[in-house]
Amino acid sequence: MAKNTNENVDDFNADDFVVYPTHGVGRILGTEQNTVAGMNIDMLIVRFEQDRMTLRVPLEKARSLGLRTLSSKKQMDEAITTLKAKARVRRDMWSKRAKQYEDKIRSGDPVSIAEVVRDLRRRNTQTEQSYSERQMYQAALQRLAREFAAIEKIDQEAAAVKLENLMDAA
Repeated sequence: MAKNTNENVDDFNADDFVVYPTHGVGRILGTEQNTVAGMNIDMLIVRFEQDRMTLRVPLEKARSLGLRTLSSKKQMDEAITTLKAKARVRRDMWSKRAKQYEDKIRSGDPVSIAEVVRDLRRRNTQTEQSYSERQMYQAALQRLAREFAAIEKIDQEAAAVKLENLMDAA
């Protein structure tokens, strides 16, 4: 199992940041070849520091599993525009909204995640948030901030503060 950290496979290069829909932003460590059921399979090794987890993704299935490169500046600008928009107040049952929000977060799409952050953001003048709403808001904000931080080359905490400031200024 020799690690090959310099091999370019598709758009995935060692040390690049990538987004895996269910786990968020990770860094590619390289590739390795594993033998599974008698077949040699090239695996992409992705490290998710925030979760202290390393994932091995079969290279030929990486795209179909949703692994992608970081969003472009333009895509992140779309997400920021979404953040600044007026929150959509929905009257659905929380359980139904929570499922929809979770699906958006798991999609890995920054615009969808920005919708969750925007809609769950509470300003001081609004009613108190439930524990589960706060948890989901924090999860969505962290996911968006990780990608924003990687694009802007700043730390995640600074990215989260910057995103919240953008919403406050809107």
